[in-house]
Amino acid sequence: MSKFALRGALATAVTLLLLATPATAATVTPKLPRPTGDHAVGTTTLHLIDTSRPDPWVPSEKSRQLMVSLWYPARSNHGRTAPYMTAEESALLLKGQGIEGVPPDILSRTRTNAVVGARPTGQRRSLPLVVLSPGFTAPRSSLTALAEDLASKGYVVAGVDHTYESFGTTFPDGHTMTCVACQAPDYGPKTTRVRAADVSFVLDRLTGPRPAWRHAGLIDPSRIAMAGHSIGGNSATLAMLNDPRIDAGVNMDGAFHIPIPERGLSRPFMLLGEPKAHVPTGADATWKRDWPRLTGWKRWFTVKGADHASFTDYPLITDQLGLDPGDRLPGARSLEITRTYVGTFLDRTLRHRQRPFPRYPEITSWP
Repeated sequence: MSKFALRGALATAVTLLLLATPATAATVTPKLPRPTGDHAVGTTTLHLIDTSRPDPWVPSEKSRQLMVSLWYPARSNHGRTAPYMTAEESALLLKGQGIEGVPPDILSRTRTNAVVGARPTGQRRSLPLVVLSPGFTAPRSSLTALAEDLASKGYVVAGVDHTYESFGTTFPDGHTMTCVACQAPDYGPKTTRVRAADVSFVLDRLTGPRPAWRHAGLIDPSRIAMAGHSIGGNSATLAMLNDPRIDAGVNMDGAFHIPIPERGLSRPFMLLGEPKAHVPTGADATWKRDWPRLTGWKRWFTVKGADHASFTDYPLITDQLGLDPGDRLPGARSLEITRTYVGTFLDRTLRHRQRPFPRYPEITSWP
């Protein structure tokens, strides 16, 4: 996938906001659909500082700082729900896509379902952990609907903002980091390596001896997966190769910038993408190239009618503004498929529940 493929795909989704009248844009409040699991969902935010390495994008910063959102099964859904993103992050995302004529905070108005600081439920070391990595230039919030759904089904989910790789990442003191990596001439391989290191550090801080979350004892460190969209999904294979703690991986529509080595990757992996880019005869040959080197249990699915942004929250948000999705699969449907297939894969690989993948008419299995 070309350097700015994700940026172009997200721009297509977000640009639909321009079709709304100013009155519509000013009054509509998008809302994420309710999670489908049995649990209420809680959330908290962590500011993590890795003092063992300088920031790879801004070497003058001697530590790598990350913002991480945690979603988890909670005892109650009573309380204040979490903001989707900050107003400044919304404004920077719209500006980064060249979008004008809509309220700059419109994306930050999106209503979520997770309750801030809700008391978690679960026994010690009973909850599998899933790390989510967003696409290039996208914030961690772009996968919130998937994260909430997994948490409602009994997973702890860690969504990572990879600092300087999104249009905007706001830190607790209120300052917002912007996209330094956007100026890199060949961002793919470096971003892949950076994200693999980021994920290992997050695992250290969630499952190590001095965890950053006070309820981290609920996490089962023997059941960990990584899933990501675009370059976040691409990074899952390198993260797994570098870190044996990650038991399974999901790549949602991301080209592989660093090939899987000939020795292969023997842990479970799933590919889920749009058909035009990743079928064996498509424009992106990296899935076909690396498929034989995925030597563990694996699945390859494409979704008819999906585009690159279909595996994020953005089509759902723009659809709620009453806009015509054209030939694209409606956002609610693509989210349902994404939640179902990612959830089924994780249940099979981390919980060893051998239920089949549901049959959707949009789904084709390869090869």
